[in-house]
Amino acid sequence: MNTTRISRSALQKAAGFGLLITLCFIWTAQSADRSDAEQDYTARRNQMVALQIEARGIRDAKVLDAMKKVRRHDFVPEALRGRAYDDHPLPIGEGQTISQPYIVALMTAAIQPRPDMKVLEIGTGSGYQAAVLAELCRDVYTIEIVESLGRRAEKLLARLYPNVRLRIGDGYLGWPEAAPFDAILVTCAPTKVPEPLADQLAEGGRMVIPVGESWVQELCVLVKKNGRLEKQAAIGVRFVPMVDPRGRKY
Repeated sequence: MNTTRISRSALQKAAGFGLLITLCFIWTAQSADRSDAEQDYTARRNQMVALQIEARGIRDAKVLDAMKKVRRHDFVPEALRGRAYDDHPLPIGEGQTISQPYIVALMTAAIQPRPDMKVLEIGTGSGYQAAVLAELCRDVYTIEIVESLGRRAEKLLARLYPNVRLRIGDGYLGWPEAAPFDAILVTCAPTKVPEPLADQLAEGGRMVIPVGESWVQELCVLVKKNGRLEKQAAIGVRFVPMVDPRGRKY
C-alpha cells in the first residue's frame, strides 16, 4: 500500500493560501458594498441638486456642480447619513445643525463666487458650507466658536481642501489680519450686522448674513459701495443665533 506523507510546511502553506482566499473574498465583497453605497449617494446627490436646488431657481452652473461634487454625507453624523440628502437641516451636535442644501446653495450663489476670491465664513459647523466654497473660491477662511465642532470640521477639511483655513474663536470679530475679503458668508444670526465684519469686507464685496431675533430673521444680501453696506435682497429664514464665548446672543 502506498502512503503519501504531507509535510507540516505544506499544510501551513495550504492553510495560509486558504486564509488568503477568504480574506480576498471578504475584501472584494466589502469593496462591492462600498461601491454600491457610493453610487447610491451620487445618485441621491444629483437628485438633490435637480429637485431641491435647480428646480427652485438656482441656475449658476458652477454652484450646481459644486453641490453635486461635495459629499454631504461625509459632514453629518454617521447615524444620519441615510438622511444626508433630504430637504432639511440635520443636527450635528452641540445644539447646531448642518443647513438645508437649498440654503447652502442659495447663500453660495448670492456671493457670486469666482476662482480668484478670498472668502470669510462665520460659523463653520460641520464644514459643509466651507467645502462648497472651497470648490469655487481660491481661499476660504472659516471661524467656529464651538471648539469640538471646529476641530472635527478642521480634521475633515484639512484632508480634502488645502485652501481652507479654520480658526476657533468669536466670529463676530472676524479675521482682521486676513482682511479684506471679497465676500463674507455668515451662517448664524446676530440681531444686527457686526461692525468688524462690515469693516473687513472689501469695497464692492458681498455679504450674505441672517439678521434678526430667533423668531424673525432676514437672510440679507449686502453689497459694499463707497464704504457703506447696501441691501440688495432678503428672504425670511431661521438660523441659530450668533453668540459670544459666554453664550450671550449678539
